Amino acid sequence: MTRERTEFRREGESPRRGPAAPAAATPGGPGRILAVLLIGVFMGALDIAIVGPALKPIQSAFGVDERQLAWVFTIYVLFNLIGNPLMAKLSDLYGRRPVYMMDIGLFALGSVVVAAAPSFAVLLAGRAVQGFAAGGIFPVASATIGETFPPERRGRALGLTGAMFGLAFLLGPVVGGLLLHLGWQWLFLINLPLAALVLVLSSRVLPAARRAPEAGFDWAGMVLLAAGLVSLALGLNRIDSQHFAASLGSPRVWPLFALALVALVLFVRVERRVGEPVIRPELLRNRQLGLANALSWLSGLIQSGLVFVPSLAAAAFGVGPSTASFLLGPAVLASTIGAPVTGRLLDRAGSRVVIAGGTVLLGLGLLLVPAVTSSLLWFVADGVLIGFGLASLTGAPLRYVVLNEATPDSRAAAQSLLTVASNIGQMAGGAVIGAIIASHGGAVAGYEQAFLALGVLALAGFALSLGLKDREGERRAALKTA
Repeated sequence: MTRERTEFRREGESPRRGPAAPAAATPGGPGRILAVLLIGVFMGALDIAIVGPALKPIQSAFGVDERQLAWVFTIYVLFNLIGNPLMAKLSDLYGRRPVYMMDIGLFALGSVVVAAAPSFAVLLAGRAVQGFAAGGIFPVASATIGETFPPERRGRALGLTGAMFGLAFLLGPVVGGLLLHLGWQWLFLINLPLAALVLVLSSRVLPAARRAPEAGFDWAGMVLLAAGLVSLALGLNRIDSQHFAASLGSPRVWPLFALALVALVLFVRVERRVGEPVIRPELLRNRQLGLANALSWLSGLIQSGLVFVPSLAAAAFGVGPSTASFLLGPAVLASTIGAPVTGRLLDRAGSRVVIAGGTVLLGLGLLLVPAVTSSLLWFVADGVLIGFGLASLTGAPLRYVVLNEATPDSRAAAQSLLTVASNIGQMAGGAVIGAIIASHGGAVAGYEQAFLALGVLALAGFALSLGLKDREGERRAALKTA
């Protein structure tokens, strides 16, 4: 942060927007606000975890093939990428409560559309609405925590939101299996009572709306950003992992990457000229935020590797698909337990210590994968090590960095960048790891090589984490952006 901007805040003004707006009224206490946010985050995460059991019944109900069925996930991801920066910016401009409630309401609407869909096309439209709405839930929740909790308690609160993701992924398959007996539609209708509860509580306890800004919304920037992100996502999605190099130059892929590059370059130029940009240029120039986004991209890439754990288990131990899926459980459980523990450590030691230590654990666990593929017991133990390491890189720690560095009027937008970076990392990781495995014909050696590569990347994350501020530096930054 420059000296000029600090002086503006001391005088009660913003260099972009004149007199600083008064803090929004907070009807509920921190505990009640956190409870509302946790329920919303759990609902959004549950829908990702619970949809797996519904895929086969959906395929049978609408008579679609595997390629078409994949769009149930793909369209959700694409519209999530669009909704993420848009909803985050709207909440920075107009307040957390109205945008959070709008996201929850739209998510419920999308769930109804999916459950009542008379055709596969309508079902995909409902999934698009769900993805669009879910894009705003987590960044808005994280920004609200930054405005509700003092710096010394933010880590614990963020840690609990991270735990909600792990809990949803643990309970999702179980809840999905139970509801499937009533019909696949109930896997989406379960969102309605949760959404109703969140809407009622949000209207009572979340901070009130803000006065509309003088500058109009940056629609040109939003359209360019959406075009760039969607083109990039589609390009990554169309890469053939079995013919990786050839597919990069195919007419199905490279034009999308070219379009993404042009759109994002134009987006940066537009953002430098408008009065109220979707993403303020200073967010891109801030070194700490740059490190956080790089680490978020890296964490997404590593997370994509966990998708291949059941396939590795099946190849290494000869177990069936059901047993192989359960072998991912130890890593997810360890990450769920580790999330709140990591949050508490953040408040005591700061993000640099937590992320540096976690990336070392994560790197060690990934590098040990080739050594444990001959023992099921050690394979499970290594999964626990990877899960605890991943807890320090995903969720709370990086969002903690962003809350300390971003100003109140750009907190949600800065949080959304983390999610976008992670999503792009996941898509890129899926393509690259699939290519490594395919180059070995699906043999165990291919999986081992892929996880060794991820281990090296995790250690690169350790090197990046050393550039983060120490605990005292974070405290000073939090005071400046309060």
